[in-house]
Amino acid sequence: MTSQLVTLFLTSFLAGTAVFVIPNFDQKRFKSVLSFSGAYLFSITVIHILPELFHEAVDIKLVGIYVLAGYFFQLILEYFSSGVEHGHMHFEQDQKTHIPYTIILSLCLHSFLEGTLLTHPSESHGAEDSSNILYGLVLHKIPEAFALMSVIVYRLGKKGFALGLLLFYACCSPLGLMMSNYLYNNNIVPKDIFTFIFALVAGNFLYISTTIFFESSPNHKFKARKLLVSLLGAALAVIVEYVL
Repeated sequence: MTSQLVTLFLTSFLAGTAVFVIPNFDQKRFKSVLSFSGAYLFSITVIHILPELFHEAVDIKLVGIYVLAGYFFQLILEYFSSGVEHGHMHFEQDQKTHIPYTIILSLCLHSFLEGTLLTHPSESHGAEDSSNILYGLVLHKIPEAFALMSVIVYRLGKKGFALGLLLFYACCSPLGLMMSNYLYNNNIVPKDIFTFIFALVAGNFLYISTTIFFESSPNHKFKARKLLVSLLGAALAVIVEYVL
C-alpha cells in the first residue's frame, strides 16, 4: 500500500507544480493527454470496475442504481468544481484574487473517493489486480492537478499559498486509501458500504470520461488524432488488465 500512497501523492503534486515549468503549454497536446486518460479511465471502468461490482453484488439492481447515483453526483460536483476534474481551466478576470474554495473542496472530495478504489481487493482476483485502477488514477490525476493548479495560480498569483493548496489536494487520495483500508481491514463498516462507494466512483468515472470525449470534439467533428489517442488509451487498459 505504501507504493500506492506515494504514487498517488507524487502524481498530483508533480503534475500541479508542472504549471511553473510549462506556463504556456500546448493546448493540442493537453487535449491529447485528456483523450488518452479519458479513454483509459472509461475502459478500466467498463472492463474491470463494473464487472467486479456486478460479480460480487448481492443485489445487482442496487449496484446499477448506485452507479447511476455516482454519475449524477459527479454532475453536481462539477457545478462547484467548474469541470477541473476533466481538464477545464476557467480564467475569468473578475474572479482574480478570489480563492476558489468551491473548486478546491469539490476536487478534494472527488480525489478522496478515488483513493478508496484501491482498498478493496476482489475476492476472485486478489490485491495485485488493483494495478490497472492505479494506472487509471495516475493518468486521470495528471491533467486534473495541472488544471487545478493553473486556476489557483491565475486567481491568487501567490506561488507559496498555491503550493499549500496543492499539497492539501495531493493528500486527499492517499487519505481516502488509508481511511478506507483501515475501515475495511478492521471490519468497522459493512462490505455493502464499500460496494456503494465503489459503484459511486464508477459512476463518477463514467461521467468524467464521456464528458472528455464530447468536449474534446466540438460540433462532433471527426478527428483522426483524437481517435488514435483514444484507441491507444483503451488498448493499454485492455493489455494491463488481461495480458500483464
